[in-house]
Amino acid sequence: MTDLEDTVTGPLVGTRVIDLSTVVMGPYAAQILGDLGADVIKIESPSDTVRAGNYRTTPGMTPLNLNVNRNKRSVSLNLKDDTDRERALRLIDTADVLITNMRPGALHRLGLSYDDIATRSPGLVYAHAQGFRSDSDRAGDAAYDESVQAASGLVDIADRALGEPVYLPTIIADKVSSLTIAYSVLAALLHRDRTGRGQLIEIPMTDTMIAFNMVEHLAGHTYVPETGPTGFPLSMLKGHKAVRTKDGLACVIPYNPRNYRDFFTAAGRPDLAEDPRVAGETIDSADHEDLAELVAACAPELTTEEWAEVCAKHSIPMAPVLELDRAHEDPYVQDGHLLDSVEHPTEGTVRTIGIPVRFSSTPGSIRRLAPVAGQDTEEILAELATTR
Repeated sequence: MTDLEDTVTGPLVGTRVIDLSTVVMGPYAAQILGDLGADVIKIESPSDTVRAGNYRTTPGMTPLNLNVNRNKRSVSLNLKDDTDRERALRLIDTADVLITNMRPGALHRLGLSYDDIATRSPGLVYAHAQGFRSDSDRAGDAAYDESVQAASGLVDIADRALGEPVYLPTIIADKVSSLTIAYSVLAALLHRDRTGRGQLIEIPMTDTMIAFNMVEHLAGHTYVPETGPTGFPLSMLKGHKAVRTKDGLACVIPYNPRNYRDFFTAAGRPDLAEDPRVAGETIDSADHEDLAELVAACAPELTTEEWAEVCAKHSIPMAPVLELDRAHEDPYVQDGHLLDSVEHPTEGTVRTIGIPVRFSSTPGSIRRLAPVAGQDTEEILAELATTR
């Protein structure tokens, strides 16, 4: 059992963030800033879907909520009520950063758009995340992770590589956008420190994911005229997948001819080690798919641990496949405190996801676990009453 930190540490100590967002994209970004020391106040929506679903003890305390709302204080305010909306505005006046993923129309109706806020808080960094650019004809469209995967080309990549137009089994658009919000806010804070001026940051999910996907998949369309199709060749291989060893699953990726020769020799296939396709200095791209099939066919000759030893000896990229149901037992996960057990005030013993980034001088900290909706309302309003 790990204890929570008693003191606030991290490079963002002294920074206040208002989290006016729901579900995952905005809340996860705000949590990252909280992990880095910021004082994050979450203005709770009465219908945040992250609180809907299965829970063990307290209504609203779902696993997803626990995983994106730690290091925050929660205040319940009805933004359609004039008194509560004025309280929200006064809270925003005390903040350095506001993160929201409310639709533009709703923000305008509530008087919480950037133009509304900037007149009273010109130094505020206002991060607005939405599905599509505000100046596009899709600005007001609803956006969910799956629709953004489709709109950004990710489903096309999956269809071409796997033969099925599947969605990735993770909310990748939400989480990549979360990271984009976080680094954009940090850059805007640096600019404000230099100039004293805040600004509006717009983070459109679809644009973010198109840029993310195209880093490698623009490929032959990088040039005009095109020199080939889109799609990163290695990632698009039919055989580009983990392999089954004698006792499990592992990623084994020989990257050069020597890697292949050493792999085939260890698998007891000296004939394949002498194959002309792995005899030169480089691998012909036309041979990648066939070689991947041979690697998969040879992998069951050894156990995962035996392959780990072979690959370490010969510098072949390799990693056992982490089984999520047993991740908390994995020595690497344990040593990195990535899934430590902690005692939650209302939910009992829970596992909390560790802070993956390490700072030598200003380490992040986990001071409080996800709050029950509105649990800090009285405390925050009392603080607000003393703020001039």
